[in-house]
Amino acid sequence: MSEQSRRPRRPAKPYRRPQKDPVRILAFEALRAVDERDAYANLVLPPLLRKAREKEGPEKFDARDAALATELVYGTLRRQGTYDAVIAACVDRPLREVDPPVLDVLSLGAHQLLGTRIPTHAAVSATVELARVVLGDGRAKFVNAVLRKVAQDDLDGWLEKVAPPYDEDPEDHLAVVHAHPRWVVSALWDSLGGDRAGIEDLLEADNERPEVTLVARPGRATAEELLREDAAVPGRWSPYAVRLAEGGEPGAVEAVREGRAGVQDEGSQLVALALANAPIEGPDEKWLDGCAGPGGKAALLAALAAERGAALLASEKQPHRAGLVAKALHGNPGPYQVIAADGTRPPWRPGTFDRVLMDVPCTGLGALRRRPEARWRRRPEDLDDLAPLQRKLLRTALDSVRVGGVVGYATCSPHLAETRAVVADVLKQHPATELIDARPLLPRVPALGEGPDVQLWPHLHGTDAMYLALIRRTG
Repeated sequence: MSEQSRRPRRPAKPYRRPQKDPVRILAFEALRAVDERDAYANLVLPPLLRKAREKEGPEKFDARDAALATELVYGTLRRQGTYDAVIAACVDRPLREVDPPVLDVLSLGAHQLLGTRIPTHAAVSATVELARVVLGDGRAKFVNAVLRKVAQDDLDGWLEKVAPPYDEDPEDHLAVVHAHPRWVVSALWDSLGGDRAGIEDLLEADNERPEVTLVARPGRATAEELLREDAAVPGRWSPYAVRLAEGGEPGAVEAVREGRAGVQDEGSQLVALALANAPIEGPDEKWLDGCAGPGGKAALLAALAAERGAALLASEKQPHRAGLVAKALHGNPGPYQVIAADGTRPPWRPGTFDRVLMDVPCTGLGALRRRPEARWRRRPEDLDDLAPLQRKLLRTALDSVRVGGVVGYATCSPHLAETRAVVADVLKQHPATELIDARPLLPRVPALGEGPDVQLWPHLHGTDAMYLALIRRTG
């Protein structure tokens, strides 16, 4: 008998049940919903957090748990492209061959290692434990091996390795460093006129957590009332805007719960205010919001119209979104009507309205701070479907307004193919129109460009990248 065979065998390690971490499990569930169901994090995360707060025992969330879960979800989604490049350098197969749930866990771990102040050992061990719970022991070992490679350098060090030099490929360099698809970098850069400092500032602003901004709906609430809330400060540009400090919960504000105020980016408020204040000739009694869902701009417009004795018709094609509009307008102090109708085949007669807002469906590239997953979901070919629709809706708006009235064409995208190109093409077919300089209608807002249209920017104005062109019908 050999010496080795005479040695006593080591007792097998007892099985250790994986430790459940409710915060990271919730973050993983949110990422899976975004990936599997094309859901949006800003719609998926709140009900998950609400359910976690209602639980009893160790799985009940407190404010710190909710804040960490939110950071893990949004941070991972914002920097997904960068983390993919880093993870790709640490695995021995193409990323497309890594199971999506495994990649979600790896991305969560990469964000903790490279994008937060969580200590390295804690980030790795917590993510491996998550993998054991949601993936099993076998794949947890793979996660552990990959994350230990990721942990060998910090974010700056990894960017030097995985991002091509700026001088060799500036667009791809910016895409990897700032976690935007290359085509989005190119489109935004064109919209900024090729300014390098501007594009880097914009891409970085897209990766910052946006403030929560409230709107006090005139006749129902005031900014002064909202400012009495804890950690509330005035908006920058809109007289109806109030910003909540980090961690502020809109649902805790009484006026929001009652529908007298709402959550609305200042860029959207400015679009509505500019249209409402544009000079027109003749009566000012009938207003139209032709793409009203989900109702934020319609609620502000209806309140402004009510102050002047005017009425708003809010039209939305999708019935369920029309229901959201009706909810947003409920309690408006003046007359209004909400209908479900296709804006390209309107049920109203031509020349009916004095003011028309057409905030058209778009790629949403102006709201990447709020919907970070949209940057990875959108494709350049989406413009092929959106461009004809945008032109049809603008033509409808111009047909719907009377002579002397004003149309506001708006998008939550700065892409030139969705903004100036649409306006220029449609106005060629409607010669009896003129562009109004929108800049004087936003008197407190700086850096509005050469006009007459207006493009807002996250890095310059702290708003979503809303675009607005105001058009008067002259004949």
